[in-house]
Amino acid sequence: MWIQQKSTPAPVDELQGHTVGLKFECNKCHQDVFTASIGVPAAEHFATMPDDGQYETEQLKCPSCEMTHEITVTSNPKGVRFEVSEVKADQVYYQVQH
Repeated sequence: MWIQQKSTPAPVDELQGHTVGLKFECNKCHQDVFTASIGVPAAEHFATMPDDGQYETEQLKCPSCEMTHEITVTSNPKGVRFEVSEVKADQVYYQVQH
């Protein structure tokens, strides 16, 4: 089941230690792009700033138009955020891989 990312971070306790797949629409050719499994990093419990935390960054080429998207997964005690370059946050969907 695909879950639309909201303005609040996804629950870290539900995602930490799992892998997720992401789905988003390429902003250049408007085709759906799906990622392979991405690991959710452990939350940094000693983060002092709201943006502090552990993160993973990957690059993915759109299979239709070859545009490169940068994907960042950030995890901190407040939750998990999925960022895709040049794609609005509410246009990113995630799914826990089991």
